Amino acid sequence: MTLIDVHLTPDYTSRALREDARAGLTADPKWLAPKWFYDARGSELFEQITRLPEYYPTRAEREILQARAAEIAQLTGAHTLVELGSGSSEKTRLLLDGLRDHGTLNTFVPLDVSETALREAAAAINADYPQLTVHGVVGDFTAHLDKLPGEAPRVVAFLGGTIGNLLPTERETFYTSVRDVLEPGEWLLVGTDLVKNPATLVAAYDDSAGVTGEFNRNVLRVLNRQLGADFDVDSFTHVAVWDPENEWIEMHLRADRAMKVLIPEIRLEVDFAEGEEMSTEISAKFHRYGVEAELGKAGFTPAAWWTDTEERYALSLWQAI
Repeated sequence: MTLIDVHLTPDYTSRALREDARAGLTADPKWLAPKWFYDARGSELFEQITRLPEYYPTRAEREILQARAAEIAQLTGAHTLVELGSGSSEKTRLLLDGLRDHGTLNTFVPLDVSETALREAAAAINADYPQLTVHGVVGDFTAHLDKLPGEAPRVVAFLGGTIGNLLPTERETFYTSVRDVLEPGEWLLVGTDLVKNPATLVAAYDDSAGVTGEFNRNVLRVLNRQLGADFDVDSFTHVAVWDPENEWIEMHLRADRAMKVLIPEIRLEVDFAEGEEMSTEISAKFHRYGVEAELGKAGFTPAAWWTDTEERYALSLWQAI
């Protein structure tokens, strides 16, 4: 059985894009939010990135889930799996298999801002797991966590290292919001990329094939298509740098020449100087003690900490207290 709850207005995405574009392109320094990478082409490019030899996080997380899914099921006894970011991928299925085989799971709740992506993911899971109720939620995890359905105990999964795209204050808000909607004894499963050799980190975000560069520039194509902008996409160079003070990777787009960009849908004209860089993503990397401090402050207690065999990436399980 498949159910879909829609908590976003039809114009939510277009309105949010306009607001973000105006805020980011009038800021100093300029920025664009990484969520706008992901139109159909951006999602396809990201799938290519996950298969690149330099990009280890997806393989590392999958390795941990293959080894630990049964243990996650044993520890949580979850009746409901909630995934933030609609999931029909191999990683989602590893979790579903572990919980199903344990005999407790009855509901899968994917949440995503894209109704199209969510319906596709829900249909794919429903076809392969007909015994489960798939209860999708079209919503934003920054605003609609209180709308999550499902029978307790629930385990909320936030995978892929996506937590690293949030600034520290945003992570604090996110963890507190998750804790507020969970009953004591329910669970959060979170994937975090770990601090390591900067050369390894930079290579993961600046691959030799140039796929990440195309992915980064795709945000400009989204603005061109959705907002009528006239970015000369090929006049921007992808830049990835390691910030040792903040311990995060920064992705930028550097203007190769001075240019003026018109964005008719938001009545904005933007000047870029030659060499000017615009921020498009941060990807924070973590130490165990930092993760424990942030989640402890939000009201969680640690239940398990697992890494891949090379200790590049961690998957950790937390219980609401």
